[in-house]
Amino acid sequence: MTREILLVPHANRQQNLEATSRAAELLQTAGITVRVCADEKVLPGLKHVPHTEDAAAGCELVLVLGGDGTFLRAADMARAVDIPVLGINLGHVGFLAEWEVESLDQALVRVIDKRYRIEDRLTIDVTIFDEEGTLLNRSWALNEASVENQNRSGVLDAILEVDRRPVSSFGCDGVLISTPTGSTAYAFSAGGPVLWPSLDAILVVPNNAHALFTKPLVVSPNSLVAVESTM
Repeated sequence: MTREILLVPHANRQQNLEATSRAAELLQTAGITVRVCADEKVLPGLKHVPHTEDAAAGCELVLVLGGDGTFLRAADMARAVDIPVLGINLGHVGFLAEWEVESLDQALVRVIDKRYRIEDRLTIDVTIFDEEGTLLNRSWALNEASVENQNRSGVLDAILEVDRRPVSSFGCDGVLISTPTGSTAYAFSAGGPVLWPSLDAILVVPNNAHALFTKPLVVSPNSLVAVESTM
């Protein structure tokens, strides 16, 4: 059975290009087909695909070479076809990556030998409605969803509900709904706790709330968290 892997590099520096080239070389030497989601100037001669829902269709996994921004972009393609994603950190911020660039060869050997385990991570589905209940958009998040005021000069008047029950109302800069993976990012900066990645829970963090008793809230992973506002 032919094995194929999608490379998603952040090729903005020569060091990144060298690491991407090295990864492709190791995989191809092992008989694994490589496709690339990047500008066609990166690794010319290989199959290039655009960032679409089926970019990783038929692949064993998505291999990311970059920072957290590149990882999140790649995770979107991996999730669409239900395959794992592995990050090699080439950026300044790499909390989501499993390996550093210095261990690139070691990581690739494990991929080639299939000596890796898949770790499931909680994600959240996001649905946006207008004041009349009309569906505006749907999406998902690996880190967090942030509800913010479009008018930065004003305060967001938020009503927080969990499982269709009112919890609190307050003025704030925004409300963050975070996964355990995202608890080390924006939610942490806003005063939320760090949740262990294997914990099944959703973190709700009011951002700079103008209230005395508004604290972060941890709820069930199956909870429906709603933030209503008349922005």
